[in-house]
Amino acid sequence: MANTRKLIQGNKACTMGAIKAGARFCASYPITPASEIGEYLSEDLPKVGGKFIQMEDEIASMGAVIGASVMGVKAITATSGAGFDLKQENIAYAAMTEIPVVIVDVQRSGPSTGGATVCAQGDLMQVKYGRSGDCPMIVLYPNSVKEIYKTTIRAFNLAEKYMSPVILLMDETIGHMRENIDLSEYENVEIINRKLPDVPPEEYKPYEPDAEGIVHLMPFGNKEGYRYVIQGMHHGADGMPNLSPATLQCSLDRINGKLDRHKEDIWEWEAVDLDDADIVVVAVGCVSRSATEAVHAMRKQGIKAGLFRPITLWPFPDEPLMKATEHAKAVIVPEMNMGQLVHKVKEYTRDCTQVIPLNVYDGTVIMPEQIEKVIKEVSEK
Repeated sequence: MANTRKLIQGNKACTMGAIKAGARFCASYPITPASEIGEYLSEDLPKVGGKFIQMEDEIASMGAVIGASVMGVKAITATSGAGFDLKQENIAYAAMTEIPVVIVDVQRSGPSTGGATVCAQGDLMQVKYGRSGDCPMIVLYPNSVKEIYKTTIRAFNLAEKYMSPVILLMDETIGHMRENIDLSEYENVEIINRKLPDVPPEEYKPYEPDAEGIVHLMPFGNKEGYRYVIQGMHHGADGMPNLSPATLQCSLDRINGKLDRHKEDIWEWEAVDLDDADIVVVAVGCVSRSATEAVHAMRKQGIKAGLFRPITLWPFPDEPLMKATEHAKAVIVPEMNMGQLVHKVKEYTRDCTQVIPLNVYDGTVIMPEQIEKVIKEVSEK
């Protein structure tokens, strides 16, 4: 039997997942630690009939992938830090116009140029709140090379299913790590494509949602005669600008509501030893790997620790977190920033539960021993 296991870099797994999901276009601009994604796709997309273009900047890159998606092509772009800042306006445009695209943010230390080769988790709030207005967003955050592969596929599936931009959040550590994995189990993974209109062109209203709140946008350039306008202003079902109070409220209710309504389908999380946990660690990305090791070590010492790891960061899995922490005396939140995830955790834990931050933002990865130290201190109180 042929050996299907391969040693793969995280960023490479992302590109492999994108192609498996049906991505056939990438527009990107080099930026560490995400550059490999564009480099690999520039080599691999032409092999499957796709296209890669290096744009002049991040703004143009984001605009190009939106344009490709409008034409019916699954599209991806990748960036980090300051580059993600520049993409914000066009990401908001994609959310408002309901254009499915995947944006990869491989985090590094900021702000500004910061530390290009240094790991951090400073974008946890920006990926949700970095744009103007009440802008909906799906954000997924894997923690291993294997999970990067399958989560990239899921990012495209969710984008197409809910006609929404999706952010695949990573960090320098998992983007650059290499793991020996077997991807053969995903050979028959489900691939979702956007639904097309089921009415004739003369009856077509591009922004008239179906029963699930999802619009069906016919690709531009179609030969069937579907013609419509896409623009970033509030609009009615016909896509034309409409700033009436009723339209504004309906517009925001719908683009946000289609995610809120289906949040249980979008949510994904990992639970480790939570059934009887007195102390719960909440962590994401590379830090969650250290947290898992710390929890296992504490269990061996008789301390009832557990881990709750959001894989879907936004919409935040609030109900699963509340259930996971309802009997905990303390919740520890290790993260590689000055305190971001901890605020959301505090919002969804009981007032009587102590929430303890562990913040490391010097460019080094939080190690299991650092988390173990805090767990022991809490257990001894």
